[in-house]
Amino acid sequence: MVQTENNPEGLPKALFDDFQKQLLANRAQFYYDVPAGPFYGFNRPDAKVSEPVIQNWWQQGMMGAAKAHYDGIAAFSQTDFTEDLKKITVPVLVMHGSGDQVVPFEISGKRSAQLLQNSTLKVYPGYSHGMLTINPEVINPDLLAFIQN
Repeated sequence: MVQTENNPEGLPKALFDDFQKQLLANRAQFYYDVPAGPFYGFNRPDAKVSEPVIQNWWQQGMMGAAKAHYDGIAAFSQTDFTEDLKKITVPVLVMHGSGDQVVPFEISGKRSAQLLQNSTLKVYPGYSHGMLTINPEVINPDLLAFIQN
């Protein structure tokens, strides 16, 4: 996801460095702010905010190891999976929300689908990164249909 010479469309490294700084400064606040904001799209004006969903995400985050979370930010943002994706030959359903503020569609879902040899891309207009939790009535039938084919 990070912007590099091989990934010029990526996001600036400073963005991920800031995530790590927030995590170090106040881990509990970080694990509240992310789901309360961009992860589920609850920071959007028309969002139907769910405090139980936020609290569940917070609880899961707080159960993990702080060092693993810190290192995980670097791992998910800086690991290049390009060659790995090219090797996958089984059918893959790539599901992505066009409103994902955490992992933008253009640099992730779209690109992954292009790199996979046998992919089906399903884009959900306006859906967030947390679409599996927020929109299960749409996502689950699509998953089942793909698995049953």
